[in-house]
Amino acid sequence: MSRNRFRGGPTAPYEDSQRPVEERVEDLLGRMTLEEKAGLMFHDRAAMGPGGEFVEDPERMLWGRPVREMVEDRHLNHFNLVGGAEPEEIAAWHNRLQEVALSTRLGIPVTLSSDPRHHFTENWGTSALARGFAQFPETTGLAAIGDEETVRAFGDLVRREYLAVGIRVALHPQIDLATEPRWSRISGTFGENAELTGRLVAAYIKGLQGEGLGPDSVAAMTKHFPGGGPQKDGEDPHFPHGREQVYPGGMFDHHLAPFLKALEAGTSQMMPYYGMPVDTDMEAVGFGFNKGVITGLLREKLGFDGIVCTDWSLVNDTVLGPARAWGVERLEPSERALKVIEAGCDQFGGESCPDLIVELVRTGKVSEERLDISVRRLLREKFVLGLFENPFVDVDAAASVVGTAEAVQAGRTAQSRSITLLKNTPLKNTGGLLPLTEGTRVHVEGVDAETAAGYGTVVATPEEADVAILRLSTPYDRRTGPLESHFHSGGLAFDAEELAAVLDVCAKVPTVVDIYLERPAVIPEIADASAALVGNYGTGDEPLLDVLFGRRAPEGRLPFQLPRSMADVERQRSDVPSDGRDPVFVFGHGLTYRPREGVPRPREP
Repeated sequence: MSRNRFRGGPTAPYEDSQRPVEERVEDLLGRMTLEEKAGLMFHDRAAMGPGGEFVEDPERMLWGRPVREMVEDRHLNHFNLVGGAEPEEIAAWHNRLQEVALSTRLGIPVTLSSDPRHHFTENWGTSALARGFAQFPETTGLAAIGDEETVRAFGDLVRREYLAVGIRVALHPQIDLATEPRWSRISGTFGENAELTGRLVAAYIKGLQGEGLGPDSVAAMTKHFPGGGPQKDGEDPHFPHGREQVYPGGMFDHHLAPFLKALEAGTSQMMPYYGMPVDTDMEAVGFGFNKGVITGLLREKLGFDGIVCTDWSLVNDTVLGPARAWGVERLEPSERALKVIEAGCDQFGGESCPDLIVELVRTGKVSEERLDISVRRLLREKFVLGLFENPFVDVDAAASVVGTAEAVQAGRTAQSRSITLLKNTPLKNTGGLLPLTEGTRVHVEGVDAETAAGYGTVVATPEEADVAILRLSTPYDRRTGPLESHFHSGGLAFDAEELAAVLDVCAKVPTVVDIYLERPAVIPEIADASAALVGNYGTGDEPLLDVLFGRRAPEGRLPFQLPRSMADVERQRSDVPSDGRDPVFVFGHGLTYRPREGVPRPREP
């Protein structure tokens, strides 16, 4: 159903699709109250109930307000969908939300956004586990493949699947550089190299938006300007103890470089990070409050006139912790909001307090004309995306468009391609232990035995096996708290007990060790003891075994170096790539081999 059919036909110039976008923007802007303008400047979370229902009871919500209240009473119409659901449930929920929005006085349609939901990470603060959507390796895995056309095709697939369920803004790509090995958000990046990241982000944005933003686009909100990787001690600025961002190597421009490529590619939006730069000539406040960075650098020097949306919860404390008002903690919420506006931002992420903005205008601290600058940008994007003409999606089609067999297979292929072969010990009369021969007696740990039985003969103990296959994950320090427990930070080395168990198996039988490189793991002993070593960036058992048994070739190359010790990690300068001394494996390392001839090809889903 089109918007005009729902509302009974065009009644104002802004509802006439034949008029120029700028004319429609000005007409609608002129009809908006101060309260409606203020509501447009907030981009809050929205959670679905079971089966796609609206959650109306505040007692059932971890944070925030019921979405109907935010639309009808607070005039919000930008929402970040939190959590996973089946595609048809998202589509139906989205349509119900649009009906609520179109029933308001001006009928401004909702813009729905999402963190990544095509990968393996489940952290409701940063990403959603693929559920019904095609599942690809994390973006570090796309960097390991290193092919721009693969990344563009992935962005285009995300675009098509998002469009089918009503998501029109991607809260990605994340193009921070992984120069601080301990940082918890490395898996969402394209690695540590600015040149590689710049090439891939341009392809990613083209896949999402096309050559220009339009009705078939998903708008890219590129993050986190001007680069959120160099966090002090690797701690994340979602939390007070991680608020400081540092540049001991003087590499600010290195971290900025990928954003220049994103701007060239036409990214529609930018999100600054929480981090507060210290020991620099920049103001020591979080980047969302930083006028020198947002207005001086992004707006004036780089010429960006798109939407700038802050990261979530800069103004008000939440049940998850204090506001991320780093450097301005002593300011009242209204003063923080004023500083964000003065910095040059257009939207407040994760907030729904337009009353603060209304009060700032009524007390003369902000002019309504300043609000109009941001509101124009926000309205323009809604018109360009075609939301006023086609706010609804086809619920019945969503299930057939999202997660097709072709898309699922593309994800599995990318998982296999991203596998990085780090070591392959030569054996007698062979080039290396890998690829394994079909039917080899294998002992598996961390691999589904039934799945492995489709490739080799699974045995119960290392002593019975010709080869052992172990799947491991990069270690991390376990943290408490409803949000921080999802952030894998801190140490990168296995503790003595875990390491001993791995080395014990390696001593008994030639062992293939696969490790999920969520961050750059410290694995010198495992690298020495294993017969073969591979890294993955989010891979199912079947795509991994396809590579280990020669049905596909490994193509990945490390998107960051692997350090030799935690002491070396602690010595590294947080903003400098490849700053380790004598790494176990260097950036770009990766071996390969030919697929075995005559073996079964990977199974179609």
